[in-house]
Amino acid sequence: MNQENDPAELSRLNAIGVLTRREIEARLLSPLIEALGERFGRAEVIEIIAKTIAEIARQQGGELASLAGGCGLHEFAGSLEAWKKDGALQIEVLEQNPKSFDFNVTRCRYAEMYARLGIPELGAVLSCNRDAALITGFNPAIHLERTQTIMQGAAFCDFRYELKE
Repeated sequence: MNQENDPAELSRLNAIGVLTRREIEARLLSPLIEALGERFGRAEVIEIIAKTIAEIARQQGGELASLAGGCGLHEFAGSLEAWKKDGALQIEVLEQNPKSFDFNVTRCRYAEMYARLGIPELGAVLSCNRDAALITGFNPAIHLERTQTIMQGAAFCDFRYELKE
């Protein structure tokens, strides 16, 4: 078992919460993106970072399914507590059953944090970009449809998960 899917390691990481982890990552990655962007072109650097983060999220999705004890929507819904820790997300659940899990995020402290750090344009790359990849790793039969995010200026994020047969 590697460190990433060791339950004790995950428990230690979740003790600080995902919001705090994302802030630490952003404080490190933002100046790196700027420096590498000056040398290699910002758009290219952001594209590489986005692809890398998506791949990490896919792997973490698989590990999350193992730790959750299953890969259904019920187990996935239970895993959201780590992302909500410290009031990081306020969620309004619209529907939850074995075939669908629909909710709106009505407050996103992740978006607030990226704005506070002066890098609101990186929020989608460093955070929102993970969502579709994470669920693919968690269970490739679950499809996420999201048409808007707070990070991009919408009033709420619309998450619509559907288990495909």
